[in-house]
Amino acid sequence: MGASAPKHINKSIMSVDNVVEKVTKSIEKIKEPKKFKVIFCNDDVTPVEFVILLLMRIFRHDEVSAHEVTMQVHHKGSAVAGVYSFEIAEQKGIEATSLARANEFPLIIKVEPE
Repeated sequence: MGASAPKHINKSIMSVDNVVEKVTKSIEKIKEPKKFKVIFCNDDVTPVEFVILLLMRIFRHDEVSAHEVTMQVHHKGSAVAGVYSFEIAEQKGIEATSLARANEFPLIIKVEPE
């Protein structure tokens, strides 16, 4: 093209470039949301079978992994039941705590940043 583009076309291209650059910078600033651990703590009252049941029903563990997590709680004092976004971790923690209290068990469940 021998002739230069009209001035209004150059301005349009520059403004499109600016918009694309701003959108690209905005996308780069978006970060993954933090993840939170749901932690079961050991006590001397809550039965192993009940903890396994909670891990299977609420945290979707299979029987083998539920047993492994339960044994870790028993031997090490605590273990991570799962890692989730804050809202899901909080909901699962509340649900598990409510079931424990409804069954008169003092199981302590914490939600902490990963």
